[in-house]
Amino acid sequence: MHYPHKLSKRKRVRKIGFRARMRTSNGRKTINSKRRVGRQVQVV
Repeated sequence: MHYPHKLSKRKRVRKIGFRARMRTSNGRKTINSKRRVGRQVQVV
């Protein structure tokens, strides 16, 4: 059986969390586009 690579929760949050997204302009764009569609923005 093949097991997926286990990334630690802290590293995951630092890489793809809400604050990480807000740090870059492209990340802010993605969050705003999700908001525009009407999704609840999930904080990882």
